[in-house]
Amino acid sequence: MQKITVIDTGSANLTSVVIALRHLGADPVISTDEKVIREADKLVLPGVGTASAAMKLLHERNLPDLIRSLTQPVLGICLGMQMLGLESQENMGESGETAPVKCLGLTAGTVRLMKTGDLPLPHMGWDQVSPVRESPLFKDIPDNTFFYFVHSYAMNVCADTLAVTEYGEKFTAVVQKDNFFGTQFHPEKSGRMGARLLGNFLNL
Repeated sequence: MQKITVIDTGSANLTSVVIALRHLGADPVISTDEKVIREADKLVLPGVGTASAAMKLLHERNLPDLIRSLTQPVLGICLGMQMLGLESQENMGESGETAPVKCLGLTAGTVRLMKTGDLPLPHMGWDQVSPVRESPLFKDIPDNTFFYFVHSYAMNVCADTLAVTEYGEKFTAVVQKDNFFGTQFHPEKSGRMGARLLGNFLNL
């Protein structure tokens, strides 16, 4: 059986991710231990909340350089995906913050508050995802499949975008650079197609 590790970022409810992976026959462990993380076959990087708080927790746990050095497939989910980018504007203007939050810098995207016009924020609920490049992550998943989102900040469409969603404007719904993948939506909350995407990731 593959060794699947969910990285404990300290900024996510890990239960739903673990349950979803178990339904696929995996036996994931939750860890911040370097040896456990390096020996994993696949890793999941979840996250909820703000980019500044999440990155602070990653640094407190000595995780940023470790994550950057990984060579096996890594899947960031929601804020976990956003942390794969260059920087996030979340929290700018609050508590005197004047500069974007530096993220892991593993993909080309930057994260900013969504421009949705008259549409409400957060972007919450089911929305369509349209691939712009082929990827084994989308095996047996039709174009424009609906997945479950909940977020107010989003990554711009960039060179590493795998799929987009439009909500006021187009944004990156799925990103990939080398062995690092990310989904803005929650596959663990996206029913049958979300399970299929997680299964595709486990089969990379």
